[in-house]
Amino acid sequence: MNTLPENLKREVLAFIDFLQTKKNSSKKPGTFGSVKGKIRMAYDFDYPVVDFKEYILWIILSCLILVI
Repeated sequence: MNTLPENLKREVLAFIDFLQTKKNSSKKPGTFGSVKGKIRMAYDFDYPVVDFKEYILWIILSCLILVI
């Protein structure tokens, strides 16, 4: 480590600090059902996207124009 340039020494030391902090963190694993009721999906989440066909057609035509 003594032969490394100063910028790399700082980077290595910062990485060591990161690893030590990660090791010492007392993060508890989530428990089953801990976020129940906190996440909601829109009622139309899985409905077809109305304008998607027009968008894809526009993309394809744009690509064809670039090729021609």
